[in-house]
Amino acid sequence: MTPSWRKPFGMFLILGVIAAWAILVASQAHRIADLHQAVQIIVYLVAGIVWIAPMGPLLRWMETGQFSRKRD
Repeated sequence: MTPSWRKPFGMFLILGVIAAWAILVASQAHRIADLHQAVQIIVYLVAGIVWIAPMGPLLRWMETGQFSRKRD
């Protein structure tokens, strides 16, 4: 059985997505700081959850080689 290259590549891709998302959110911190404190909390909660969305298809691809589920 030959090891798959998808898992190590996917791992680095996940780290890249997290780093890019963190940089994007951090670059907007000065704008977010101007918002009301309650809105800041909501923005950071949403930003902390949204990055998870692309992980499902990426993890599926790492495991199966396909981005979407087969619908039979």
